[in-house]
Amino acid sequence: MAESFISSVFGSAQAEYMIKKSRFIASVQEVKSEDEAAAFVESMRKKYWDARHNCYAYQLGPGGKVQKCSDDGEPAGTAGRPMLDVLRNRDITNTVVVVTRYFGGIKLGASGLIRAYTHTTVLGLDSADIADYKPFDVVDVTVGYPFVSTMERMAPDYGIRIHNRSFSDVVTFTLQIPQEKTERFTADFTNSTNGQAVYEKLGVETIPIVRPKSEETGD
Repeated sequence: MAESFISSVFGSAQAEYMIKKSRFIASVQEVKSEDEAAAFVESMRKKYWDARHNCYAYQLGPGGKVQKCSDDGEPAGTAGRPMLDVLRNRDITNTVVVVTRYFGGIKLGASGLIRAYTHTTVLGLDSADIADYKPFDVVDVTVGYPFVSTMERMAPDYGIRIHNRSFSDVVTFTLQIPQEKTERFTADFTNSTNGQAVYEKLGVETIPIVRPKSEETGD
């Protein structure tokens, strides 16, 4: 993933899975630091204090630069690593997943545990909103009143957010423009206003765009 473009869980979510009388609970949370991830893991341990296991995995930063997982007493490699693999395969970062297991008395075996922790993590992510954090150029565009309707018409076609409008003898629009569309929009709008638009770039903002559920793919 590019450094300026990451995808993560947006907010939090939970899902459950039952197999052979064992109850698995996935709790997922958006986090920005290892301290936040550790605090969430600890909160789940306190909430499910009577569970046999509270396994976890998380990725942080662009490309999942920071990764950590724990089997929390399950056989090595049967819980935390499969959970982390789901995050990695989906390119989901800045996210922590805790899978709590209440043992039902029937052993699942190593392969069964891997499948159960993988599937429960998938269910947890499927139940969550996923956001793509994309870079937007923040630009002031000043035009005369005859071109206000042109701006209002063109902005949605480029995925532009009109953050503010300021009216005086002219109109200044504060726009949030997807970076990959800034150059094309500027050229097209300049042409549409006969070169009368005045631009001032104010900076760059990273904005979460929550995916429609239909765009989220399962494993």
